[in-house]
Amino acid sequence: MAPNWNDMKTFLAVARVETLSGAGALLRADPATVGRRIARLESSLGYVLFTKSPQGYVLTAEGQQLLPHAAKLELTMREADEALRGKAHELTGQIRLGAPDGSANFLLPQVCANIAANNPGLEIQIVALPRIFNLSKREADMALSVSRPDARRLVVQKVTDYNLHLAAADSYLAQRPKIETLEDLRDHRIIGYIPEMIFDKELDYLSGSAFERAALASNSVSVQLQFIRQGGGVGVVHDFALPAVEGVSKLLTEAFSLTRSFYLIRHEDDQGVARLTRFAELLTRGLREEVARLEAQTVASA
Repeated sequence: MAPNWNDMKTFLAVARVETLSGAGALLRADPATVGRRIARLESSLGYVLFTKSPQGYVLTAEGQQLLPHAAKLELTMREADEALRGKAHELTGQIRLGAPDGSANFLLPQVCANIAANNPGLEIQIVALPRIFNLSKREADMALSVSRPDARRLVVQKVTDYNLHLAAADSYLAQRPKIETLEDLRDHRIIGYIPEMIFDKELDYLSGSAFERAALASNSVSVQLQFIRQGGGVGVVHDFALPAVEGVSKLLTEAFSLTRSFYLIRHEDDQGVARLTRFAELLTRGLREEVARLEAQTVASA
């Protein structure tokens, strides 16, 4: 008996998240149903596709061989559905976007809200996590990254550069010793990342500097900015995030300035999906415009 498409979808979901409950959440099915579908697929093929381990469901050698063929079938079914609906170039359905929390908090909401306003049938999900997303496991349809990945089977597009500077709350600066040089920062509390939780080298802003150790730290850009806003000290801030908070100004802009880049990452198998390509085009254009608009609003402290 040939395997049916529902069973193959279930196989892909379990392969990507490695648990029956996680796959069930993706498929909107209970774990018992997921388990039955996997058992039915294994029976129809005559092979064991997963082994159970303490970490979850792990693909066997036969499962690994089946995976790329199942992924191609998924892409074919998706394209066929869009063609039959006559919506290959329309933005409808669900698109999940993974992003680090800086862009997820201060850029993507306004950009994605604008895209959604012009595409009523579109459902956009933003997954904001301080880590690198695994598109091979379909954690998201596409993801923003602050560095160019070197993994295979990924399509990477540079979106835009963005700038970062030192910043502090005006209330903090009014009560503390004046900051005129980088050396003056030795007398101030520094705000930054928890060192062992920096998930990308491009975020290691303070390494090797005289103020390398942060007195107030978080793995979240948003929390760091709130530390600064509350007068906790001096930290490195995205210029595009500054307009979102009042009473925070850039410092020492000539002495300390960083430029980083955003990259949009997609799985190679999705290049032929017109709907995702159209969304990627709108997202890229919107991000470039929004970064430029917000950075133009930032103010440096006198």
